[in-house]
Amino acid sequence: MSTVDRQAVGDAVNSVRRRIRELSDDRAVQLIAVTKGFGLDAVDAVTAAGCHSIGESYAQELREKFANVDDVVMPELHFIGRLQTNKVKSIVGLVDVWHSVDRLAAAEAIATRATAAQVFVQVNTTAEVAKGGCDPTDTGPLVARCQALGLVVLGLMTVGPTSGDSGLTRSAFSLLRRQADDLGLVACSMGMSHDFEIAVEQGSTHVRIGSALFGERPLHSPQMR
Repeated sequence: MSTVDRQAVGDAVNSVRRRIRELSDDRAVQLIAVTKGFGLDAVDAVTAAGCHSIGESYAQELREKFANVDDVVMPELHFIGRLQTNKVKSIVGLVDVWHSVDRLAAAEAIATRATAAQVFVQVNTTAEVAKGGCDPTDTGPLVARCQALGLVVLGLMTVGPTSGDSGLTRSAFSLLRRQADDLGLVACSMGMSHDFEIAVEQGSTHVRIGSALFGERPLHSPQMR
């Protein structure tokens, strides 16, 4: 895993937070630092800068990185990647918030091992086949099933369009915000390094930022998935 420049990361955290404040009209927006591909030095750098929410996308990497971290210094861990149900058991004791619950099987895998776990229901707001997320027409029923299982549904999550088109991005994020509001959910996890500004403008409450804090991510090892 690559090393990071501690001072540069601190400066980047401050810069991203300043931009969020400018766009959010003082609405609370949680910054989640995505450290996949980087080691604990990246985690140390962002926590030193006051960011204590860490996002990871791969179950094995999350476990190998955090399984032996002292509970006293453990950050809040958010699992943000595509969720394989057979990997839930290996990380359920480490993850604080699950952002990618996109089907009933994933919800059941979490609920059977973590009572009242905090989750986001992931919605595919771009209609891209390669992206995770339930169809927008299934959002309400999936939220209801998660709640019936005893999960605490904090809100909805989505990933913006691969093309990066600003109009499509705005439409995708606007759809998620509307669905969350219609369901009485406060939180929307949307926005990454390249599109978090649009996400904040559209009502995001959680942004997942990696390269804007740490620079380009090193190539990911296949066995870490």
